[in-house]
Amino acid sequence: MTTAVETFEALRRRLTGALAVPGEPLHAELATGFNVAIAATPAAVVEARDARDVAETVRFAAATGRAVAVQATGHGLAGPLDGAILVHTRRLDECVVHPDGWARVGAGVRWQQVLDAAAPHGLAPLCGSAPGVGVVGYTTGGGLGPVARTFGWASDRVRAIEIVTGDGVARRVTAVDEPELFWGVRGGKGALGVVTALEFDLVPLPSLYAGALYFAGADASVVVHRWREWSSALPPEATTSLALLQLPPMPGVPEPLAGTFTVAVRFAWTGAPESGEAVLAPLRAAAAPLIDAVQTIPYAAIGMVHADPPGPMPVLEETDLLSSLPAEAVDALLAVAGPDARSPQVIVELRQLGGALAAEPAHPSALCHRDAAFVLTVIGVPAPPVADAIGPHAAALRSALAPWATGGALPNHGAAAGQERIARSYDPATLARLTSLAERYDPANVLRAGQVPLRSAA
Repeated sequence: MTTAVETFEALRRRLTGALAVPGEPLHAELATGFNVAIAATPAAVVEARDARDVAETVRFAAATGRAVAVQATGHGLAGPLDGAILVHTRRLDECVVHPDGWARVGAGVRWQQVLDAAAPHGLAPLCGSAPGVGVVGYTTGGGLGPVARTFGWASDRVRAIEIVTGDGVARRVTAVDEPELFWGVRGGKGALGVVTALEFDLVPLPSLYAGALYFAGADASVVVHRWREWSSALPPEATTSLALLQLPPMPGVPEPLAGTFTVAVRFAWTGAPESGEAVLAPLRAAAAPLIDAVQTIPYAAIGMVHADPPGPMPVLEETDLLSSLPAEAVDALLAVAGPDARSPQVIVELRQLGGALAAEPAHPSALCHRDAAFVLTVIGVPAPPVADAIGPHAAALRSALAPWATGGALPNHGAAAGQERIARSYDPATLARLTSLAERYDPANVLRAGQVPLRSAA
């Protein structure tokens, strides 16, 4: 009887890269995601060296009845991947910035690499709040970054996609060549194949006026209500978010924020710094900040705006989209997650949408919910003594804000799998179209283990 390990030997011989099975050091290294609360247990990990390795793996999975998942940094890991083959793309590390305003990157590239390569040309990629996130997973899920109200979704800037679809065929996809795939991959979050490279436009933005104001918990009600009123009139040059923070005392957390309740107002302004300072003045006057870190910064330092943790950690996440944020919604939020609510969450965040995010793209895509007004993200760390309280509290918080929730969700926020989450990520027409594409380009359903599994294993 042939064992699984012996079967994988046949695939190993066809690869330029490496293959590891459980018990081998490379398997333990590559199967770990950013969210260490999820223990991934794939049957094998393939460290791909090129698109041919990816194609060989996908065809092998189809022939043996296995599923395929993919990761570069593990930020999108949403399940244990039991029995699947995990394609790890960190060796696909091509990163070329063209001075005339575009870039080509491999699937293993993180945003900070693009930031650093683009900076000498005065160019900026539409990265996310955490520069350590992988370019491909972020972009195929839409891509909502710190300057998004000015420049829109990262997925709308894509020029070309190189992808191995679920049938094991390597394809180059543009709006002209393979337009159906071009529509589906941008927003489809890996549902149709394994992306091996992206080409996308950059924007001319060497610096910006950006950072965060941090306020004491005692000022939470005043600050959050002021932020709600102030943000409602912001021009598209401004992108902002607000976070209720309960950061633990640990390395990297400034002393005034450690072990206490604080409020962070994040702000990025793409116009002249002087006008940005004037726009921000009403927030600065709401209360005395504990820390005022808003200043003119190089665009390559954009990670300081949100100051997301750079290293892996265990998290439980929930998310909703909101249609509006009236004063009653702020009161409901503070009643459940404010400084007196004894919330177990580390972060409760609201990101304002609108501006360029609401515009229709030049080339339509599978990204839905462009009309939402805010994204709510709830993040807890499942550690004693609050571990058991995180889930019920997140449910109570979502219930409190339900009158203003749209029922939708963005693919990149609150990484999760399952049909209920898929139905929240896409409207019915988009989901039907994506499913039809998946049936055409992934006939063996090998991509059923990804973050957007359009079809079940049955």
